[in-house]
Amino acid sequence: MKLTKEQQHEIKEQQSQENKTKRVTVVELEKILYEAIPILDHGFIRVIDYMGDDTSIVQAARVSYGKGTKKVSTDSGLIKYLMRHWHSTPFEMCEIKYHVKLPIFIARQWIRHRTANVNEYSARYSILDKEFYLPTTENLAAQSQSNRQGRGDVLTGDQAKKVLSLLKKDAEQTYDNYETMLNERYDGSIIDEKKVGLARELARMNLTLNTYTQWYWKTDLLNLMNFLRLRADHHAQYEIRAYADAMLDTVKRWVPITYDAFLDYRVGGTEVSSKGKKIIQKLISGEKVDAEKSGLSKREWNELMSALELKDKLI
Repeated sequence: MKLTKEQQHEIKEQQSQENKTKRVTVVELEKILYEAIPILDHGFIRVIDYMGDDTSIVQAARVSYGKGTKKVSTDSGLIKYLMRHWHSTPFEMCEIKYHVKLPIFIARQWIRHRTANVNEYSARYSILDKEFYLPTTENLAAQSQSNRQGRGDVLTGDQAKKVLSLLKKDAEQTYDNYETMLNERYDGSIIDEKKVGLARELARMNLTLNTYTQWYWKTDLLNLMNFLRLRADHHAQYEIRAYADAMLDTVKRWVPITYDAFLDYRVGGTEVSSKGKKIIQKLISGEKVDAEKSGLSKREWNELMSALELKDKLI
């Protein structure tokens, strides 16, 4: 990740601010406020602003005044109860705003989470930097034979070199053409020095999807956890998972009690259907259960056995 001198200066200025407030602040999150946390080769995330903390969730749940109970264990118990029973609105009382720099193809995947306020860098008004994402060799893989939206075996040797060369060559060529179209003067058959290059809103369509863009992304804690539950999962695409993992660390700093409950009940837990519940009951009682008579599909059966860590029963 490369930051310009202007960006580095701006971050230092932001971090040097000292403002008095009566609002709740979180010491651990304040330590990294405005800091650019590197992701991939040129990307980053920055926490720009936040509102609330663990006590804000407790306060909203009780509709109480001030910070509510001062016993952390009591607050923890309530937050775990809220998480365990899928309560939502108390977690919506906390909000956070990120500045994110990411490849366009990840941004298009990310934007499908339509529960945030987003303002993206405009290539209609400004010129995008010559920065594009190139995977490291360990993340360069062929299409999975069993998963239509996943990766298979990692490419090695000449195959990996050829693919990386193509990705880099295409990105550099299209960016060079982008610059050419912006700088050429167009006026039909007549050259007019007053004319400028092709409109930015048209020239940008030539860029590859691994070109970097930036946006401000603001969301509440509930929807952030919904995002992280999907994107920090090992099934998620590596590139977006890299961002989700870094964001997960900011949540740990911001709302540590909620973070622990989230890992316990959302990330580490599992959902079971009524049929799955009956199968678990039979397994506990010592009955023999097989996939064919379970009433579950092959995928459902394997997901349940995997969640219960009964790999010998996978089919």
